[in-house]
Parts: sequence; C-alpha cells; structure tokens
Amino acid sequence: MELISSITEMARITANWRNADLQVGLAPTMGYLHEGHLSLTNRAKMENDKVVASIFVNPLQFGPKEDFSRYPRDLEKDLMLLESAGVDAVFHPTSQEMYPENFNASVEVLGITDVLEGAQRPGHFKGVTTVVAKLFNIVSPHRAYFGQKDAQQVAVIKKMVRDLNFPLEIIICPTLREADGLAMSSRNVYLNADERKAATVLYHALATAKAAFENGSRQGNALRKIMDAVISSEPLAKTDYVSAANPENLREYDGLIPTGYGVLLSMAVRFGSTRLIDNFQL
Repeated sequence: MELISSITEMARITANWRNADLQVGLAPTMGYLHEGHLSLTNRAKMENDKVVASIFVNPLQFGPKEDFSRYPRDLEKDLMLLESAGVDAVFHPTSQEMYPENFNASVEVLGITDVLEGAQRPGHFKGVTTVVAKLFNIVSPHRAYFGQKDAQQVAVIKKMVRDLNFPLEIIICPTLREADGLAMSSRNVYLNADERKAATVLYHALATAKAAFENGSRQGNALRKIMDAVISSEPLAKTDYVSAANPENLREYDGLIPTGYGVLLSMAVRFGSTRLIDNFQL
C-alpha cells in the first residue's frame, strides 16, 4: 500500500492505472476509521481493480464554532486498517497541498443545501462539494463510495456529479450500526458513558417512526411528531431538527406523502457538546 501526500503523484499513479484499463474506486474519508469506513473500501475492492482511500480532515466544511481542531485523528491506526483491508493507495494531503496560497475557488450546489444540515451549518456543503470535486479530479475514479449515514451529503454529491457531468458512478453503502443501533461515527468517541447510552434514542426514534409508516401513517407532520416525542423522552438529548422529507429534493412532507414516493427520516441531536445525525430512507 502506498501513502501519497502529493496531488501530482496521486494523479500520476491513478492515470497509469486507467491507462492500463484498470478500474479505480475511491473512498473519501476524514480518517479516524471504523467499520463503516471499511465497508466502503470492502465494497470498492469487490467492484474495482484498484482502490484509493483518502484521509483528509477538510477545514472548509467546518464552521467557526465547530470541532475542526479537536476532530479525532489516528493516522497510524488508519493506515494499519486500510492496509489490512487491501487498499492500494492512501491519499493523505496537507491542507496546504489542497488549498495553497491564493486558493479561492469553490463548488456549490444550490437548492438542496439550504435545509437540514445546510440550514444548521451554513457553508458546510460548499466545503464538502469543493473538496470532493477536487478529489474526483485528482484521483479520476470510475466509482466513488459514500455512506448512507450522511444522507444529505449523499444527495448533494449525486446532484453535483449529475449537474457537472463528472464521469463516474456514485455508490451508496448502508449505514453500519453498533449492536444497540447507534450509527457508527467518528464523533461517537466524544460521548461519555451516560451520553453514549442516551444516544441510542436516535435509532429508537427512527425505528418507531418507521414502524408507524409501515402501519399506514403517511403524514409527514405525524412522523416528525413521533420522532420528536421519542427524543424528548431522553433527558440528555437536545434536538436540532427532525425531518420527514422527499429523498430527492429534501423538502419536508407536511401532509400526506404521495403514493409511490419514499420518505427520508432524519435528525440531528446533541448530547452535551457532541452532535450526532442519523436517518432511515423508507
């Protein structure tokens, strides 16, 4: 496995692979890897000849009051896990390499970034789409792998790829969960013991709303009330938002969900200083 920090070198290696008619898969990450990340690289290994994992804590997607400086990092462990998973190359650039002096370009997707996470974290998705567009241009993958846990991010990236005609396929992998239902996340490390126990309320809220939906409750406002009630039953949980939205445009269903349409149930909840997100797509 090669560890690469240079954009030029990363682009050269993947260009050589493509010239040899090898299929290239990319799993973009911010490091501090868990089984959820490895499920992306495992899927990529199954579907491609060569796999690149990127590790880059992207400063552009963190707001001024967010946790960029304290975002967990463990490069040595990450590299060990990726090598064991059979990844061919790890792209680990510095911020200076990705955003050199006088860097002032950006990629922004409008329309689906002003709600949910976008409303709570202004500028977040512009940072995400800018760095992901750069990674696509550097690595030139045939396929890129993302987790369903970041449902809005997935929708935004798919729209960026479609609108800007990036020549690659976006593969969405299921959310991996702990035994008690909590979605795997690098931010779970911030939770103390009581908060960790309380955090399972996200899964319980989603599961309760899913059961109601499957039993015929098809009103968006009713599903949000169900999720909100479950979360409110946990004293350590503070809700940022709950949502029952159209999975394509992320607009809220207020009344009846049209027959044949899906619904994205999602939420963001704080436990102390830790903010967690989760979702079910039905």
